[in-house]
Amino acid sequence: MSSQERDYYSILGIAREASAEEIKRAYFEAAQKLHPDRNKAAGETELFLEVQQAYETLSNPKRRAQYDATLPPETKPKLPYEYRVLYSRSTLARMTEPQMLYVFLEFQAPPEVRGSPAPPLNVCIVLDRSTSMKGEKMDVLKSTAIQILRNLRPQDILSVVAFSDRAEVIIPASYHQDRARLEARIQMIQPGGGTEIFQGLEAGVQEVRRSLDSGRLNHIILLTDGQTYGDEQQCLELAARLAEQGIGVSAMGIGADWNDIFLDTLATRTGGSSAFIAQPQDIKKLLLEKFNALAQVYAEEVNLMTTPVEGVQLSYAFRLQPDPGLILVDTPALRLGPILQDTSTQVIFEYIIQPTAVKSESVTVLDGAVKVTIPVVPLPASPFRLRLQRPVMDVAAADTPPAEIVKALSRLMLYRMQERARLEIEKGNIEAGTRQLQALAANLMSQGERSLARTVTLEVERIQQQRGFSAEGGKKIKYGTRALFLASPKKETIS
Repeated sequence: MSSQERDYYSILGIAREASAEEIKRAYFEAAQKLHPDRNKAAGETELFLEVQQAYETLSNPKRRAQYDATLPPETKPKLPYEYRVLYSRSTLARMTEPQMLYVFLEFQAPPEVRGSPAPPLNVCIVLDRSTSMKGEKMDVLKSTAIQILRNLRPQDILSVVAFSDRAEVIIPASYHQDRARLEARIQMIQPGGGTEIFQGLEAGVQEVRRSLDSGRLNHIILLTDGQTYGDEQQCLELAARLAEQGIGVSAMGIGADWNDIFLDTLATRTGGSSAFIAQPQDIKKLLLEKFNALAQVYAEEVNLMTTPVEGVQLSYAFRLQPDPGLILVDTPALRLGPILQDTSTQVIFEYIIQPTAVKSESVTVLDGAVKVTIPVVPLPASPFRLRLQRPVMDVAAADTPPAEIVKALSRLMLYRMQERARLEIEKGNIEAGTRQLQALAANLMSQGERSLARTVTLEVERIQQQRGFSAEGGKKIKYGTRALFLASPKKETIS
């Protein structure tokens, strides 16, 4: 098909109603990926010229109007992914009180690409080498980094940064040939100094940016066992910029003395996730699992761009899989995370529907567009308009929610109970917080999660004595209830 026959909007990966700013941004993203100085693949020079021609036409209002007049009616696009939507209720009711609606959204790779080669990696491991990392933690971390280096494919790029109160590039971002010499450099890392995460994160970003390519999976894995002081806001601002550049961040806290709220927020801003490593011997397992998951990515990120709907509030969003975690809802761009080749991405949304929204025959719950970044696809995928609506009836239908939503909410209830308990205890409401935890322990026990229930019960006793969560107990409960989303329900056994 010649460039004259190509849809310029599809070439740039934008909707026909895209603004001038969206056209400009899409052009720069596509041009960066396809520029002949950076890409020598067959056919990509021609694609680059098509991108230029599309931009020259669409960025000029007069030429755009003339071009739009020649377009046939818009048809439903063929998406490079599969998706489905489920609702907790088939209809909404005309009520004078707010009502709640849950929406389950799932994305997965199409069958024909599952098992195909994953995109090349551009990953930086940013590891804490402060004094507290001395001993088994550092030994396991170094041996795991060496194993990752040995497992690299020829097309992968790995860099390693070690930080304390300053950062050092141990392995620069490049294709690594002399791996024996690089392994020796990793072995020479010595613990010492304090913990300043921004120093390490900034150095890691510089390494990833050296080989930044939308045709690669660009990612940073941060590991630390301590709290950073005074530079948290710098880290969060940097994470926001990384999200705009398509660079993800995964954070892993080792032991009990790191700030889980900070690391969680840091990773979530890029669509990434945080993890709790309780014991040094678990470092290898969790770090290799994370690296293997990166090597299975089909779509680097799924962004849901939303437009406010009067009378409808998105109050909560949670990614169920592949990496369970909160999704920030105070932004128009909801970062839902990656799509793996063998694991779908599942998200559940909680909406509050106000009485003013149910006066018509139907309610628009969500009005937005899905934008998916797929590294192996030369051109960006066109945004998919996603408009979710529910009919309104005088009386609510007495239907049963789909099994997927019932299962998700049974797990989400447990996670949110520990969230509420934490908030109450932080406010000094110890009695209210411990009641939440006691209810959580009872629910965990009824679902067969005996070990986690005992952890919660012991933490209640500590809280009553110490008037606050212990550093370790709070993390065990938070990440323990989060891990339940990936576990099969347990059956109660009679002892």
